[in-house]
Amino acid sequence: VQLQASGGGLVQAGDSLRLSCAASGRTFSGYFMAWFRQAPGKEREFVAGIRWSGGSTYYADSVKGRFTISGDNAKNTVNLQMSRLKPEDAAVYYCAARVESGVRYACWGQGTQVTVSS
Repeated sequence: VQLQASGGGLVQAGDSLRLSCAASGRTFSGYFMAWFRQAPGKEREFVAGIRWSGGSTYYADSVKGRFTISGDNAKNTVNLQMSRLKPEDAAVYYCAARVESGVRYACWGQGTQVTVSS
C-alpha cells in the first residue's frame, strides 16, 4: 500500500490542524494505521494509531485529549485532527501502516510539515 500524507502547515499555538493520509493500492482493512512525528534533533515518536478492524485508538500521552485519529472507509483515508496545538507539536508528521498482527511498519508516507508558532 502506498501512503500519501497531507494537511500540514503553519499555525499559531492554540490553533487546530487536520492531517490526512490516503492509501492507494489497497484498503486499510487488516491494518493498524498510525501517525508518527519527528522534530529536528529528536527521534521519531508515535503519536496516534487506529486498529482498522474495530476502530480501537491509541495515543501518546503528550497528545491525549488534544488529537483524534479517525478512519474514513469510503475515502480510504486516516485523519489526525489536532487541536490546541503547542510549539512542541511542531514536527514532520508521517503516516504509517502495519498489519494488525505485526510490529513493523512496512509502509510509510512521505511526511508533512507542521509548524506551530508561539
